[in-house]
Amino acid sequence: MDWKNLPGTGNVEDRRGAGGLPGGGIAVGGIGGLIIALIAMFFGIDPGAILGGDQESAPAQSQGAPGANDEEFQFTKEVLGSTDVVWSSIFKQAGRTYTEPTLVLYTRGTRSGCGQANSAVGPFYCPADNNVYLDTSFFNTMQQRLGGGGNFAYAYVLAHEVGHHVQNELGIADQVERRQRSARTEAEANSYGVRLELQADCFAGVWGNRTREDTKITQTDVQEAVRTAEAIGDDNLQRQSQGYVVPDAFTHGSSQQRVKWFMTGLNSGDPNKCDTFNVNYNQL
Repeated sequence: MDWKNLPGTGNVEDRRGAGGLPGGGIAVGGIGGLIIALIAMFFGIDPGAILGGDQESAPAQSQGAPGANDEEFQFTKEVLGSTDVVWSSIFKQAGRTYTEPTLVLYTRGTRSGCGQANSAVGPFYCPADNNVYLDTSFFNTMQQRLGGGGNFAYAYVLAHEVGHHVQNELGIADQVERRQRSARTEAEANSYGVRLELQADCFAGVWGNRTREDTKITQTDVQEAVRTAEAIGDDNLQRQSQGYVVPDAFTHGSSQQRVKWFMTGLNSGDPNKCDTFNVNYNQL
């Protein structure tokens, strides 16, 4: 993936090196603690529920105080800028105006419109302030612990969170929240969350399709993103944490579902193909 050809944006707030929150991060001891941390590090819309070929290496970590010229800053800036271009164009074609989100980079912990967050929450989108939050050490976690890595896989993470912003812009997130509040069972409430997450995966694929030419995405790049989608499937994480799978407890979708909807967006480039809400749940 040649991300340096992407347009970039000024909508990146760099809080790295600011010290984070007292007690930021999760104390992880042994395999049990590790699995709990991995489960926490889903790609989510709101941290509130948690708080209360050759594989490329991660973008280089800056030494000492980070600055606007380090590679991880440049990488996220270019990828976010490309999502702005893609979704602004899609919204314009539909007669709408797209509000660009801001990406907040942080170390260990920070404050958001959705409350305090630390690195264990993983990347998330906060609808209260229209910001995407990312501790860029998550890229290394993906590579070392989650079985995924490579620049296109890292870009998929960011594009997924932007997908949640798109849902917020379209009012989809509010509709899902209302349905979850009126759900009769926890399993029903979870099912709406799964649909929301799979649609965000599909939206990330739409971004990949529409930047394929500029970024020279290869089949190896696609395989990296697929491995990441498989790694963070609910069934895979449940097997690691408890040894068995409970579909009614899914919140983000199975490995197979996440790959399917990401590839739906990637192959079509059409957000209209990402309607996960008018599909029978057992056919997602």
